[in-house]
Amino acid sequence: MKIVAGLGNPGRKYLGTRHNVGFEVVEELAKRFSASGSKTRFEAETTEILVGGERVLLLAPQTYMNLSGRAVRAAVDFYKVPLSDLLVICDDLNLEAGRLRLKGSGTAGGQKGLQNIIDQLGTTEFPRLRIGIGRPPAGFDVVNYVLQTFSKTERPDILDAVWKACSATESWAQEGLDSTMNRYNRADS
Repeated sequence: MKIVAGLGNPGRKYLGTRHNVGFEVVEELAKRFSASGSKTRFEAETTEILVGGERVLLLAPQTYMNLSGRAVRAAVDFYKVPLSDLLVICDDLNLEAGRLRLKGSGTAGGQKGLQNIIDQLGTTEFPRLRIGIGRPPAGFDVVNYVLQTFSKTERPDILDAVWKACSATESWAQEGLDSTMNRYNRADS
């Protein structure tokens, strides 16, 4: 069993916002693998898929971004999954819009959902896939920026990034972290 946690905020109000790209990835993965529906468990919407013979639990915490760690911790503890088999997918202000960055560990980099997961797990040693959403314009409030929907001109690049993030997640589940980092962290990927 592997766990893929896509971060976001629940509710229609947040659909399509910059902060919800993690949710978009797990939703697209569920579609891609014809998941049979979701259940509410661990304070999250969960769906199981099979990726190359590997069971993968897709997790979309419903606790709001800043408390995502509660759902992730509950699922990891329930399945007794080693943290190397957990992948957290979230937005990143410090990457240009549409850019992916996969790492095996590291700081939260200001991402509060990721920070809460680090706090709940007591370690930074777990894989994370960041999807760039770009920086807000000068003088623009960061909170308002991440809770804003993508513009019509940005949306195609973000849809492409979500698609690539799904492919990177499949690769991670089947081929492992190092090979996937080599392929998807390139600027042209």
